[in-house]
Amino acid sequence: MSPTDDKPSPSPSERLAGDPEFSAWAEGQGVIRHDATTRERIADLLQRHAPEPQRRREWLQRLRAADQLANMGMWLVAHMTYARRVRLDGAPLGAEDFKPSPEGHTGGALNMVPAYVGYLVANSLTGMTRSWTMGQGHCVAAVDALNLLVDNMGPGHAERYGLDDTGLTRLVNDFYHCGVDASGRPQSPLGSHVNAHTAGGTGEGGYLGFAGLQYVHMPLPGQHLVAFLSDGAFEEQRGSDWAARWWRAEDSGPVVPVMIANGRRIDQRTTMSQSGGTRWFEEHLTLNGFTPLTLDGRDPAAFVWGILTAEARLDEQVEALTAGRDRYPLRLPYLIADTIKGFGFPGAGTNAAHNLPLGGNPAHDEDARAGFHEGAAALHVPLETLQTAIERLNNHAESGRVRERDHPLAAPRPTRPQLPPTAAYPLGEAVSPMAAIDDAFCALVAANPGLRVRVGNPDEMRSNRLNHTLDRLLHRVTDPEPGTAEALNGSVITALNEEAVVSAALANKQGLNLVASYEAFAVKMLGAMRQEILFARHQQEVGREPGWLTVPVLASSHTWENGKNEQSHQDPTLCEAWMGEMDDVAPTLFPVDAPSAALALLGLYGSRGRVAVMVVPKNPLPVVLTADQAARLGEDGILCLHEAPAARVQLFAIGAYQLIEMRRALGRLSDAGVATSLFVIQEPGKLREARDEQEAQATLSQCRLSTLVPEVSARVFLGHCRPEALCGVLRPLDSGAGSRFLGYRNRGGTLDTFGMLYANRATWAHVLEEACEAAGLDLETLLDEAERLALAGEGDPEALR
Repeated sequence: MSPTDDKPSPSPSERLAGDPEFSAWAEGQGVIRHDATTRERIADLLQRHAPEPQRRREWLQRLRAADQLANMGMWLVAHMTYARRVRLDGAPLGAEDFKPSPEGHTGGALNMVPAYVGYLVANSLTGMTRSWTMGQGHCVAAVDALNLLVDNMGPGHAERYGLDDTGLTRLVNDFYHCGVDASGRPQSPLGSHVNAHTAGGTGEGGYLGFAGLQYVHMPLPGQHLVAFLSDGAFEEQRGSDWAARWWRAEDSGPVVPVMIANGRRIDQRTTMSQSGGTRWFEEHLTLNGFTPLTLDGRDPAAFVWGILTAEARLDEQVEALTAGRDRYPLRLPYLIADTIKGFGFPGAGTNAAHNLPLGGNPAHDEDARAGFHEGAAALHVPLETLQTAIERLNNHAESGRVRERDHPLAAPRPTRPQLPPTAAYPLGEAVSPMAAIDDAFCALVAANPGLRVRVGNPDEMRSNRLNHTLDRLLHRVTDPEPGTAEALNGSVITALNEEAVVSAALANKQGLNLVASYEAFAVKMLGAMRQEILFARHQQEVGREPGWLTVPVLASSHTWENGKNEQSHQDPTLCEAWMGEMDDVAPTLFPVDAPSAALALLGLYGSRGRVAVMVVPKNPLPVVLTADQAARLGEDGILCLHEAPAARVQLFAIGAYQLIEMRRALGRLSDAGVATSLFVIQEPGKLREARDEQEAQATLSQCRLSTLVPEVSARVFLGHCRPEALCGVLRPLDSGAGSRFLGYRNRGGTLDTFGMLYANRATWAHVLEEACEAAGLDLETLLDEAERLALAGEGDPEALR
């Protein structure tokens, strides 16, 4: 054996040691340094993807451009926080050039700069535009700054900003500008979080943690997604651990989760950091079915390596799966970007780095001003060098790919679904409204095979009468149990975590979605739902109409039919909160029977960009509406079910069980010769006073409402929820002293439906009592003695059953 046989093979970086382009890149620039691990990884990437000298040279030039862009991205982020003037020549600023009240979430935004640059460069190198989403929406300065530098802006930014002193100065002054215009909207198209003007933004990200629940359900096959996540969000919102359980190559594109692990939240270290940091998180991910890949979160090249390597490893697993050598769940690659909060600027790693890293205001603190200039000087890149770097990265025309602002998930608009006819239900027949929805949704799915389906189910889908939906779509599991409604590629996402399952539906913006939950538990979905409709509405306001199909959220096993499970299960909070939102994006519906429930559900799928709450009974109830009546109820939100000429009293039912009580009250009044009209209100928000022009498009005009509901002084409203909430929404129908509102009064326990109604003074008899007070009627003519005693709380309540 010759002596040379014992020599180890040269490493990839050693093979490139004589390459001047590689050496130039390896030196780094500004604050960007490439550690030995990253140099080896990039050298290995070059050997595999760019072995030819010319192609390797192009890759290395773009990687050097990444360093330059990352430095200037951080430079601009720092200016957005502190400065009100920008000088591209890098000359020092005077005290008067700094903001008197700086704001910024600066540390997180600085950390996002190398990450977003790495994403841009990965796209440039591979000639493919990936989608992106970001959980830490407060880091928006990084995205907005870099989008400006590489000219990837949407219309709202492009018309105001540009790569010159004037355009950049306008940008920094717009950041955290709190002024409002005459209509009450923000004057600035920049926000403190991702907003409708942020090019490529998919959601605000202000409510930490939901991106971690949604990303795995977002791309369709052929679409690639990079999801930027935060360690603070990881401890705030659990459930992202299950992502590997849900991902399937058959109906999803590759996803690359990227944890920006800077180890700090606002006041202290993250729990992850306290538990052992990156090493602990690697073990956690491994236990939960991921393949952790730790990289240098301070280096854009490390992100490039991570994105390309994660996708390649996932591809290898899919190939093995196809060949029968692997099985689900696949081990999703997961990038951990190890960094310190606020890297690249003075104050990095301190608590102050979360917002204002300098610890003082450069406008009147000389030490802080010197710190700013020192940090900015280390980051500054001459304009000519920067422009060359940008030109090298912006190869969209050359590669035939779209700009990042137009990535596939930026503006999803699935085909409008074919709506099937609803079933016929004979009047008087007892049918579960949830079962009617079950049939309608199955017919909808069958009529639209090209739309991917997600059903969010926190628990007990059969209890909520969605039997056919479950049997058709099946629980998604990794090891199906024989004889049960389970499958590897099932469309029902089931987990005992309301936030996780509603996020599965909200994320599937290119398909059909449905969510069903116990009403009391559905309130835990509220934060995720609200974030979606706020972003959708802001998009509408700037002319970016959201194109995703409306998502119905069914609240069943509800307050009036869930008495057996104690008062914790008797909670109408979700529908009350949702009625407070804008009805054009957040309708709240109370169907009263099978026809109205089925028709209302299908009607929602004919609209876009809305999240609707439907409070739907699961128990069989009498069919009271014809198909024509159900259609008119859906159109107007209110229907006169029994009209009395020259009515003395009007009754209004909001909810199915409430309609049963109102019909019984109507019978007593009619028998006594009191002219009474009965109305059903399915969508209270349609009857409200519109709060702006957008909402006015979804509400009835006062003229239309007065035509539907003649003026009468005595009105009694019986609602599913607390009466105070209804009173505010239905203000146009409130006749003052002659109106009475009944509903849930925070009474409950282990009770049946009658017990719940009696405990909350919401029976037919309580309606009559209020009608008598409002219209000056004699209660003794309507109730017998036993009934009056029960009503007064002095007799047996059973007299009113």
